[in-house]
Amino acid sequence: MRVHVVSDVHGNVSDLARAGDGADALVCLGDLILFLDYADHSRGIFPDLFGTENASRIVALRTARRFDEAREFGRSLWAGLDRDALIEGAVRKQYAELFAAFPAPTYATYGNVDVPRLWPEFTRPGTTVLDGQRVEIGGLVFGFVGGGLRTPMRTPYEIDDEEYAAKVAALGDVDVLCSHIPPLVPELCYDTVARRFERGSQALLDAIHAVRPRYAVFGHVHQPLARRMRIGRTECVNVGHFAARGTPWALEW
Repeated sequence: MRVHVVSDVHGNVSDLARAGDGADALVCLGDLILFLDYADHSRGIFPDLFGTENASRIVALRTARRFDEAREFGRSLWAGLDRDALIEGAVRKQYAELFAAFPAPTYATYGNVDVPRLWPEFTRPGTTVLDGQRVEIGGLVFGFVGGGLRTPMRTPYEIDDEEYAAKVAALGDVDVLCSHIPPLVPELCYDTVARRFERGSQALLDAIHAVRPRYAVFGHVHQPLARRMRIGRTECVNVGHFAARGTPWALEW
């Protein structure tokens, strides 16, 4: 068996359409939507609405961790506009293209920038969405935990630690632990370009120690200090920033 795993697609439709080539299945760990590209400020929903200059200013404020100023600047741009309707329309457009690009079979969970309530509109036969659920692929049990934990960024699918931990616990014994965010290990959570720690999950780390899956796969941290790390018998793997790399990580057995 060969399974390809991607995360942090962020609008990369062309490469997503080829991500399942040569594999028996595709696993997607979320963050399909591109709201704002930190590497190319001209790409995404935000610059489409407000231009590259304003996008660059938002990026600079967030990078400096001046989140209150970034939110205030954002509010000034949205003043007088139907923010929710404009964003939802743009998200729907991206989802229509991205879900159409999924090969069959695809097993997917949500990232922190995704909007779970919209997914049923675009999910087609051959795509299975899982969150706090398990599926058997080629004799191995894959468990999926979607979303992220609360941060000052306030992205769309952030949940409380307790709710997240309950989803992890619901998986039970799995061979492959699939999540959007990493376990709470500093080397796996630190982004070397953004120069900050992203939030990792203590519940995931506890499950790795208790369940001892063969693999724990995740994304979220685009440029991690460590891409792979062994914890006991578990190989922890950041599968890569698919939006930038365009190539999936392959799991074979």
